[in-house]
Amino acid sequence: MESSDVELDLQRSVQAVLRELNTPNPALQRNQGMWRWSLHKKVERDPGKNSVLVRILLRELEKAESEDVRHVIIPLLLTLMYVLTKATGITEELYQRTYTFCTRLLTLPAPYSTVALDCAIRLKTETAVPGTLYQRTVIAEQNLMSELYPYQERVLLFVDPELVSASVCSALLLEIEAAQEQQTPEVCMRHVVSHALQATLGEACHTGALHRKLQASSRRVLEYYFHAVVAAMEQVASDDYPRRLGHLERLKEIHCSLIGPAARDRGSGDPLQDRLPSIPLPSPYITFHLWTDQEQLWKELVLFLRPHSQLRLSADLEALDLQGLRPDRDLARVSMLSTDSGIERDLPLGADELPAPSSPEMERASLQRKGGIKKRVWPPHFSMPGSWDGTPGLHRRTGRPSGDGELLPGVSRVHTARVLVLGDDRMLGQLAQAYHRLRKRETKKFCLTPRLSLQLYYIPVLAPQGPTASRKLELGELASFLGQVDPWYASTVNTLCPAILKLAEMPPCLDTSRSVDPFILDVITYYVRMGTQPIYFQLYRVKIFTDLSQDPTEDIFLTELKVKIQDSKSLKEGSSPWKRGAAEGQGAELSICYQKALLSHRPREVTVSLRATGLVLKAIPADDTEVSGFSHGSPNAASVTDHTCLHVSVTEVVKSSNLAGRSFPSATNTFRTSSIHVQSQDQRLLTLWLDKDSRRTFRDVVRFEADPCPEPCSRAQKYKTSGLNSHGQETERTVERPKPLLMPINTFSGIIH
Repeated sequence: MESSDVELDLQRSVQAVLRELNTPNPALQRNQGMWRWSLHKKVERDPGKNSVLVRILLRELEKAESEDVRHVIIPLLLTLMYVLTKATGITEELYQRTYTFCTRLLTLPAPYSTVALDCAIRLKTETAVPGTLYQRTVIAEQNLMSELYPYQERVLLFVDPELVSASVCSALLLEIEAAQEQQTPEVCMRHVVSHALQATLGEACHTGALHRKLQASSRRVLEYYFHAVVAAMEQVASDDYPRRLGHLERLKEIHCSLIGPAARDRGSGDPLQDRLPSIPLPSPYITFHLWTDQEQLWKELVLFLRPHSQLRLSADLEALDLQGLRPDRDLARVSMLSTDSGIERDLPLGADELPAPSSPEMERASLQRKGGIKKRVWPPHFSMPGSWDGTPGLHRRTGRPSGDGELLPGVSRVHTARVLVLGDDRMLGQLAQAYHRLRKRETKKFCLTPRLSLQLYYIPVLAPQGPTASRKLELGELASFLGQVDPWYASTVNTLCPAILKLAEMPPCLDTSRSVDPFILDVITYYVRMGTQPIYFQLYRVKIFTDLSQDPTEDIFLTELKVKIQDSKSLKEGSSPWKRGAAEGQGAELSICYQKALLSHRPREVTVSLRATGLVLKAIPADDTEVSGFSHGSPNAASVTDHTCLHVSVTEVVKSSNLAGRSFPSATNTFRTSSIHVQSQDQRLLTLWLDKDSRRTFRDVVRFEADPCPEPCSRAQKYKTSGLNSHGQETERTVERPKPLLMPINTFSGIIH
């Protein structure tokens, strides 16, 4: 194909991606989500097109910048970075143009500047040492051990078998296994060596001879050249000011050693045989899990870390890790009888070493001295990560996760767990429960947080559309919200659901010998690699009383709490001093006390009694429109995306009289609140549903309280608020509130305002 034809073909594909982003209603598009995938496949099959596509994408980015068409900047930039990660033969001029463009984006507000900064940092290293991004991606995702680059990643895919059909689970598992059977460690090491030599040497690389030599090499030889290439690349890439010529001579020596003098003397050889071969970027190592246990998330994270739990840790922190990793001593506290003086110098050598978990010494630990108690001194101003400091009161906000770096001196977070859940809002409710339990456990054990970066991803998989189409939309509210705030998420991720359902209907292909292009796996891979901008969602705590004389039951919800009035049922004797007697009309008499959500953050408590047939508390509103309140409520309500608030809809029974007699029509009142208490005032009990999940139903409820869930064991934060004193003058005062627990879900850009 002529160069002009190649450029025209790629230009059409890029324009198709842009049309998809510019179409107001993506549901009306055909082949939705396929254009980006087909664009990457074109250059993957013919690597010679990489430079042409980079120039086209750069031209479109500069055009969008000059015309201030910002909503296409992040999709085009991430597409460009994905091409640069896999490509070879990119000129330094193209790298510099891309880097310069990213630096210009730093003047824009977030999330454009945030994404641009991340891209600029990676481009700086890739420009100096071409092939570094590819090499580091493969090493981390495939868990290839390297001392110079010790980072490891794993994608843990969770599916609830009660929410997703067995055919969908089987189809996904078969596609993942078929792809990973072709990605052995030997294959990945060949890709790393080939890509590094081609990216660095360019036309001087004898690609045909190199490919034949690597194919014929044994595992031991492959490991030798793999480690040699990684050492040559990382020793230069890890410098503060890397230079492109620093590793060139070493890679030339490796290249000559591989192909031998005979191939080197023949020169470039047959151009048809030595043309650029396609070096794919292997999909990440994915483990498939059926969500059957509330503790499953924590267990899988522990199993990810445990094989290397003795590495890179001090003895003091390792003792804490072993305590946290011991499953049979989960929350137990063992008392120990001291038989020595208690003075450290009197202890025998090695007294502070822990025995093996299965040794006889561990079995007698309850009656033995184990080196006394050492007071752990945490770094000053240390707080549990995961709460992500920021402006108080924000409900859904974006930012960089605190994934890398050191939380404790000498302990690096070299492991990254990318937890991907498939399902609807009910699955996200279970994820919120597991995340809360994980954060709560970490306050006691603190064994995962110092060493693990936890990234959460979500792909909506809803039931096939049919007579219950409204139910389908109801169960996909959070996915709809993510698509509204991030157009690239809507175009790339929200479009996967029809493809997954279609895959489940197809007969399984058991022939793994032939190469296929797994669309679903490729999109999942693109999402977990390029979706680096989290949106933080407030988790809400609900205290449920079935008897006012007993302690409440506590639970967590993320999207919705729904309340219905049960059929008439007598309350327990002595449980409440309420008046007896049947209520008139429908519903029940409810006492509602809530904190009004105001832009000024001033505390304003509202109490109202009314007869209602039910109410719904939503944390994910359907749109950004203003809602009506009670007649006595303030119209000064906060914006949906600017304040931590629940959107409450109460179905009130209104008494009215006319010539036909008395009637009881219903009216819906809505308001925003930061916390709410609801209590039944007559003999009618309540039924609660959390996160639209029938398995999380609470019956015979007399009272419940909902408020933002605090970060476990977090210290109260001080906030300054303004209010009116007794003389009507505005004053400023300081209030203390616990730090809220926010759960991040990664997207491509975060919230685009």
